[in-house]
Amino acid sequence: MPQLNPAPWFIILAFTWVIFLTILPPKILAHTTPNSPSLLDKKKQKMTPWSWPWH
Repeated sequence: MPQLNPAPWFIILAFTWVIFLTILPPKILAHTTPNSPSLLDKKKQKMTPWSWPWH
């Protein structure tokens, strides 16, 4: 049965991981978010309790 012979599949697995670990991370990390996260308000906002009935 060919799936028990690790010779061709191990090389394919190794090359796949080499591609994933060398080529893809710089491409993914090159993307920037359109809006950089920032705090809108420095002061603490007033929290109101949720008074809706649960039923």
